[in-house]
Amino acid sequence: MTTKKFTGKTAIITGAGQGIGFEIAKQLALAGASIILNDINDALAQKAAGMITEEGGSCLAMAGDASDLNFIQQMVDTAVLQFGGLDIAIANAGITLFGGFLTYPAASLQSVMNLNLQGSFFLAQKAANQMIKQQSGGRLLFMSSVTGHQAHQDLVAYGMTKAALEMLAKGLVVELSPYQITVNTVAPGATLTERTLEDAEYKNTWSRITPMGRPATVADVAHAVLFLVSPDAGHITGQNLIVDGGWTAVSTSPY
Repeated sequence: MTTKKFTGKTAIITGAGQGIGFEIAKQLALAGASIILNDINDALAQKAAGMITEEGGSCLAMAGDASDLNFIQQMVDTAVLQFGGLDIAIANAGITLFGGFLTYPAASLQSVMNLNLQGSFFLAQKAANQMIKQQSGGRLLFMSSVTGHQAHQDLVAYGMTKAALEMLAKGLVVELSPYQITVNTVAPGATLTERTLEDAEYKNTWSRITPMGRPATVADVAHAVLFLVSPDAGHITGQNLIVDGGWTAVSTSPY
């Protein structure tokens, strides 16, 4: 997306130091938006924001825990103070803790729920309150996953949170549509990121079982996100867009 259709808009993206989140932040910035780029890792956040700034984008790094309510409010307040308002909030931060159901520890479940659900819920809440105050509408987006649609070995807890985010988006339609705030989700399938490429077989495995013949790139996912938070998607809300090269249509197991 090369046009500046996001000029004058401000966006918060959590978990954006690398991978899908970084690509979303970069594409939004290059399309004219001012970005609050969050990551829990300060070095990653600063490096990512610096790269975007070097390419001509407007980007401010904010390192912190995206599940912490006080920090979430701080991000919203900083967006208003530095850029004059908040128009887009993308809850991309999430944690994946693999483990079988029969032995899954309570601490792991709590960690997954805190970031994936609590962080997303309260980013939406605090962003929506700011958008309502501005009386100019807005866009909220949650990052779901194909594991919220299809069973995946050792990812019961993670998949549960992702399915919940899609229901959260639907539920918020009732409360936020009167304020012209849309709420949608994007559900990536297998995607080539710094983390997944640590597995030497990942690309080959998912290329073999994905109908389109390859896993997604971060740009594939970012393009879907940018559409849903753009002016072009003003009448789309409570929806989920799966970006998986057709994998959920066949659901071939990687195992």
